[in-house]
Amino acid sequence: MIEQYTYSELSKEDLYEALHLRTEVFVVEQNCPYQECDNLDQLSIHYLYRKNGKIVAYLRLLLPEKNIVKIGRVVVKKSERQNGFGIDIMNAAIEDFKIQFNESILKISAQQYLDKFYTSLGFVATGKKYLEDNIPHQEMIFKKD
Repeated sequence: MIEQYTYSELSKEDLYEALHLRTEVFVVEQNCPYQECDNLDQLSIHYLYRKNGKIVAYLRLLLPEKNIVKIGRVVVKKSERQNGFGIDIMNAAIEDFKIQFNESILKISAQQYLDKFYTSLGFVATGKKYLEDNIPHQEMIFKKD
């Protein structure tokens, strides 16, 4: 079940569990020390995907700034990958974007190895490639219908 919350609506327990999952994957699993708490959570809508009461997938949708909405921190617990949770949570965020912010541009800073995943969801690469926290990334924009 996918739930969504503003920062102020998140319970302390959910915030802790989401930060734990993000750190587990982005810092520990990917062996990439970086500042996980970046002061953008307060400006985001948080999507939580639960299985048996535990968060197994997460993303945040940053509210529009200069007509740009960004999806970030897309993460699925390692043991739960290949179950479609990433697709489900991304589709929920994309649908909400279409309803609430359709006049804006939807962007994602995607790890390059996930290109096919994001392309299958309707994103196209802009050609801008870069290292972010020493991991190859590319800018992608959602192509509206």
